[in-house]
Amino acid sequence: MKNVHVSDHPLVIDSLTHLRDKHSPVDKFRRHSDRICQVLFSEAIRDLSFREEEIETPLERMTGKKLSDEVVIVPVLRSGVCMLFGALQLLPKSKVGFVGLQRDEETAVASEYYWKLPPLTTESVVIITDPMLATGGSILHLLKVVSKEKIKELRVVCVIAAPEGIEAIHKEFPDVHIYTGSVDSHLNSKKYIVPGLGDYGDRYFGT
Repeated sequence: MKNVHVSDHPLVIDSLTHLRDKHSPVDKFRRHSDRICQVLFSEAIRDLSFREEEIETPLERMTGKKLSDEVVIVPVLRSGVCMLFGALQLLPKSKVGFVGLQRDEETAVASEYYWKLPPLTTESVVIITDPMLATGGSILHLLKVVSKEKIKELRVVCVIAAPEGIEAIHKEFPDVHIYTGSVDSHLNSKKYIVPGLGDYGDRYFGT
């Protein structure tokens, strides 16, 4: 699938199995969630822009490179926050926005109940996070709103994606890159990803 990046990193493969296992307790689920999110974010920023900067090593002066793009992480409440902990361990300077969306259980259409984003610029790379890309409704809503801003790029990071969600996003935003640990089989009648791992937020927060 074009612009869909499925990680084959050993840590992602290992952690994903622990996350799927219904017998994994909260502490193990959180540990592997944070680990897999760090790896997925490291892959999602692989091709960002750099600026040259002169530094001094203990031996001599040299020209190094530092990230020049401004990364803005936008988790979809509630479960998107689960990905934030791992992401900020990797990208502590990132700005963070929060978006609350309520999904209608009948139509799967999302509506806003909270919206707070930092100022966005032409150097902002906005990374939308939601661990389970199911129907794509919530992320699609964000993409429609944020794409109106003058930013550099929009990207999506999720732990597991369903083909239906990917198709829904790329139908309207074919150039948006999606980074994930797995593309699963399908959605069931209740819009849950199969085989999936259940409700990510409930398992991470112990609710």
